[in-house]
Amino acid sequence: MAFSLAVSFLGRRVGRRCFNFALIGLLLGTGLSSCGSGSSSSSANEIEFWTMQLQPKFTDYFNDLIAEFEQENPELTIKWVDVPWSAMESKILAAVSANTAPDVVNLNPDFASQLASKDAWLNLNEVVPAETKAEYLPKIWQASTLDDISFGLPWYLTTRVAIYNQDLLEQAGVSQAPQSYEELAEVAQKVKEKTGKYAFFTTVVPEDSAEVLESMVQMGVTLVDTDGKAAFNSPAGKAAFQYWVDLYQNKLLPQEVLTQGHSRAVELYQAGETAVLSSGAEFLNSVATNAPAVAEASAASRQITGNTDKKNVAVMNLVIPKGTDNPDGALKFALFVTNSENQLTFAQAANVLPSTQQALQDYQASIADLGEDATAVEQARAVSANQMQDAEVLVPAMKDLNKLQKAVYENLQAAMLGKKSVDEALNDAEDQWNG
Repeated sequence: MAFSLAVSFLGRRVGRRCFNFALIGLLLGTGLSSCGSGSSSSSANEIEFWTMQLQPKFTDYFNDLIAEFEQENPELTIKWVDVPWSAMESKILAAVSANTAPDVVNLNPDFASQLASKDAWLNLNEVVPAETKAEYLPKIWQASTLDDISFGLPWYLTTRVAIYNQDLLEQAGVSQAPQSYEELAEVAQKVKEKTGKYAFFTTVVPEDSAEVLESMVQMGVTLVDTDGKAAFNSPAGKAAFQYWVDLYQNKLLPQEVLTQGHSRAVELYQAGETAVLSSGAEFLNSVATNAPAVAEASAASRQITGNTDKKNVAVMNLVIPKGTDNPDGALKFALFVTNSENQLTFAQAANVLPSTQQALQDYQASIADLGEDATAVEQARAVSANQMQDAEVLVPAMKDLNKLQKAVYENLQAAMLGKKSVDEALNDAEDQWNG
């Protein structure tokens, strides 16, 4: 699949970890002083709109969307720029630094919060009416909020499901997919004993997936307290560290979890080497293309979670740089893109989920009666949508979130390798974050 909806979410947050550290350091060090005026638009009547790798699959959708908006707003024109996923962060950082930022840009809350902490984006609390804000899912709106300031409009969403290889589980004597981390550990033992393969793969590479960090929250861990200090060095945090250490040291996780990212999880599942993959419903389309036999054996179940029963959701949003020449026009267009009607159309086309309450209700109604002939993808979409009622962003936007993950993952790795005890690893991670 040419576009990166699957890559952009799934709680993995891979994109925000591709920071150009030198550039972001410069920007944060200067307080984004260039974000005061001007934009890349050639005219105050032109709204420049950046998306992340949505061409060519959605070219027709956006061309139609833009044409409809321009017809309703003849005083405005939209210049659409689609940016490769891997280049977005460096390009937006460079544009903000050079005072040539677009008027509306598609980011994720994790990365956008890094610049929100430096007052880079329009404060939506001041320009979005309360009744409009209420149209969005409350927990999703909160995902783009930092220090009580809303910096992004929610757009499209995904929540993980457990995609599992029915043949491998059957060979291991497992009758149903695991639904908790406790069950996952039991299944991992059975799969290894009966098949010699692994139940699953989850990375602890600091710059990659946040899935392990999210798993800690699902296991009841509070990551930071209200003052931003480490709160994970707790009995719940110790139990979570011990869980992953035991799995690794008992050889129930591939050794590559220390060195390879989430893409390795995808490769192993498609090769039939793992039984379970945490991913989005749309991933099954890729499996069908790349590994038809595995796709034939695949089904979807609810997201694996901990004793809190919390489920993750990943968010894509639209932010408006403070330096836009036309804040009113930019906001009008961003609200148009994210209104219920347009969100529903895009969600159905992209196999993702909408972030307004009405669009989500309509989406759920459209897949309520799939019947026995439903495809695995349709079943996965239904599971994903039905989880949205209690899904939330497990690791909310915060300053230096990447540093928090680095502290936790580096010390967890040391414990997995036996270089530190679990207590030592937690103490060192706490000191690293608080320092």
